Amino acid sequence: MSYHQLTSGERYMLSALRRQGLHQAAIARQLGRHRSTIGRELQRNGSRWDGCYRPSVAIERTSGRRSRSRRNQRFTRTDLRRVDALLRQQWSPEQVSGYLRRHRLLSISHETIYRHVWRDRRHGGTLYQQLRGARKQRRKRYGAYDSRGRLAGKRPITDRPPIVERRGRLGDWEIDTVMGTGSPHCLVTLVERKTGYLLLGKLEARTQAHLSCQTIRLARAYAARSHTVTADNGTEFHDYASIERALGVRFYFATPHHAWERGTSENTNGLVRQYVPKGTSMADLTQPDCAAIAAALNTRPRKRLDYKTPQECFDAF
Repeated sequence: MSYHQLTSGERYMLSALRRQGLHQAAIARQLGRHRSTIGRELQRNGSRWDGCYRPSVAIERTSGRRSRSRRNQRFTRTDLRRVDALLRQQWSPEQVSGYLRRHRLLSISHETIYRHVWRDRRHGGTLYQQLRGARKQRRKRYGAYDSRGRLAGKRPITDRPPIVERRGRLGDWEIDTVMGTGSPHCLVTLVERKTGYLLLGKLEARTQAHLSCQTIRLARAYAARSHTVTADNGTEFHDYASIERALGVRFYFATPHHAWERGTSENTNGLVRQYVPKGTSMADLTQPDCAAIAAALNTRPRKRLDYKTPQECFDAF
């Protein structure tokens, strides 16, 4: 059954029954409505100060919301071209919406942008290909034992200072590798937890030597403001002591099979995959290419940063 809004007559009847002391369930039975409809009406249109329900006020509020509804807005071609330009920078609809609203350029919801994208696709457009999940497939899950090498003396993430978990300061990083296909070439990602600021490096192979050398090169300029680095249990991080000595940081290792303990890194890797999708060879990728990808992501607004960019937030400290 389709939902129908309360009529003006029902609102006046609701007010009268409420003055008689009837509860919401009893009022709902009298009006032939579900009790959740009555509860929602009282919550949305009742007085927040004295708890009273005035039907004239309720009708006025409802009419006002309907007139302001984004569904009734008509966006111009200029508005949509502005949205399209940001989507083609591979920003998400939510980032586009938040950025435009923050800079008072356009008030448009991310749901409206999604509808625009799918409408564009139905007419043969390609905007949908800019979305993060456009080519995403289900990940295969295996029950195989993790045979990666083990290393004694690693600091567990449980020993990491609580301020790191709270993102209470600048200079706590998460590190990971992003693999390609068809060659040993891969990427190392180093992302700062508080701001999401990314350093991205090309590796000729996923080895301890290559990773340590590239990590030190990428992060040396930020060593004075760095405190910790958190990694997974891959063997490429087994030379972590060299990184600690060079950068003056302390290395911590997440619990095996607990990817959520490195959520910043996992999310960032997903963003990087927009530029180097799974199944892509990284043999022809250069370090300037990596720097360009990092710059694009560092200047993309983030919801958790109130739609500021990682670059803005990192530079503010």
